[in-house]
This record gives sequence, C-alpha cells and structure tokens, in this order.
Amino acid sequence: MQPLIEHRVELAGFSTRALELEGDGPPLLLLHGFADSADTWRRVLDRLARQDRRALALDLPGFGAADRLTPGPVLPQWDAFARAAIEHLADEAGAEVVLSGNSLGGCISLRAGEHAHELPLKGVVPVAPAGLDMPAWFAVIERDPLVRFVLSTPVPLPSRVLRPIVGEAYRQLAFAQPRKAAGEVVRAFTEHHRTKESVQSFLDTGRRLLPELNGCFALDQVTCPVLLVWGDRDRMVTHRGARHVVEALPETTYELLEGVGHCPQVEAADRVTRLLTEFAAAPQQRAA
Repeated sequence: MQPLIEHRVELAGFSTRALELEGDGPPLLLLHGFADSADTWRRVLDRLARQDRRALALDLPGFGAADRLTPGPVLPQWDAFARAAIEHLADEAGAEVVLSGNSLGGCISLRAGEHAHELPLKGVVPVAPAGLDMPAWFAVIERDPLVRFVLSTPVPLPSRVLRPIVGEAYRQLAFAQPRKAAGEVVRAFTEHHRTKESVQSFLDTGRRLLPELNGCFALDQVTCPVLLVWGDRDRMVTHRGARHVVEALPETTYELLEGVGHCPQVEAADRVTRLLTEFAAAPQQRAA
C-alpha cells in the first residue's frame, strides 16, 4: 500500500498543500469544491493507495492551507493553477493526466478540458460541476440557518463551539444521508473553518465568483474524453445541469449515482474510485 505523502508545492505563484501517492498508472489530479480542501479526496486516495495508483490532491488557492487569492477575477487564477498542476504532475509521472474535480473543482476541470490541445491532459472527470445552471448552491449556503447564525451572532464563537455548527451545516448541505457522514470527514472539513472571520471570508469569495460562473464554459472547445459523475440527491448543484455537457459533447460518459448527494467522492468512494481508474486505464483518443 502506497503511503500518502503530505507536502507543500508552489504552482502558478501559489503555495499550497498537496496529498500525494507515488504509485503507478496514469496519474490522477484531484481538485475539491468551494470552501473545501484536498481532504475531501482522502477516502478515494485510501482506495487508490491500496491499488498502488499515482494521484495528487491539492488545496485550491483561497481554501484549505493554500495561499490566498489575489485581487481581481478568481476563475482565471484557478484556471492558471490547474494548468500548472497538470503540467507539474505530467512532468513528474511522465504521462498525461486525468483531471477530476468536485463542484467548483468540476467547473475548473471542464474549463481545463477546453485547453486539452495544449495540455498533457488525457481526460477530465467533473463530479457535480458548478456553473452549468444558475448557481443556486451559493444561495443554499447563505440561507442555511446554521450559517446565518454563525454570521449574525454578536459575540465571538470559540473554535470548539463554531466547528460543530459548521460541521452540522456541512452534513445537511453536502450529503444525501447527513447522519451517516463519517466523523473524520466532517472534522477534516471544519479544520479550515475555525473562526467566524474565516467563514465570512469564504462567503466573500463566493460572491466574487458568482458573476464569473454565468456563461463560464465553451464546451464545444473540449477535445479530450469526459466522464461526468453526479449524485441524484444533490441539493447544491442539480444533476439536471448534465444535459448541457451531454448535448454539447455527445460522447460524454455520464454516471448518475443513486442515493448520493453533492460529494460522491465521500459518500460513494468505492464507486468513484472504480470509475476514475477505469476511465484512466481506457485507451482514449483526443477529438479531432
């Protein structure tokens, strides 16, 4: 079983935290969603480690233990970061990369696919990608009663009080079966949400992002294979958005996971791991 190595790496001018497996096979690059971190991929990484597979999960700039975003538009910053990460991993592994991302990470993955002709990119696996329909996910977060309580309370909340509140909001919003969300998964998420100010900062980033998500894709420019994965009980980003990808890219493989919410990599780690490894192993040709 491959050990999971946690280290720092600099990409596109951002220092970030990496969770890396130095195994074999086509390398997998894993990106997380809004306000999340590379820890969301730990269950998949555990299964990949048992298969001796090569993989790299990263904290996106502005989240987790990564550097903060710089002023100005945010999507171009994440695009540049993803391109640098693809090139970095491909150079290390000596092979084209399969890029997968959940939610915001799925949006970034699809956008990277639009530049596959100039990147060492074998294919993309967006998992419940944001940006395909009206971005209702942010309104869902802002209206959540627990999030509103955190932001409205006039007194500072100590971390030991705040983290359980944030964890409960995460359970309710991200998972089809909130009570079955594993404690270690929730604790990993709340590790990066210890203060009211940090929660407010993430929401401020979301407000910067929202206008950029409208019309953010040029799907007809995607020239690499696409595997689209979604949970049929996703409250944050409706799976109805899949039609945009399937209509624009008819050769897309679409997997709708029954009884799964917004984070299939957590709730259905075995299935997602199998889909990723089978997709990465398949002989794939770039579109003409």
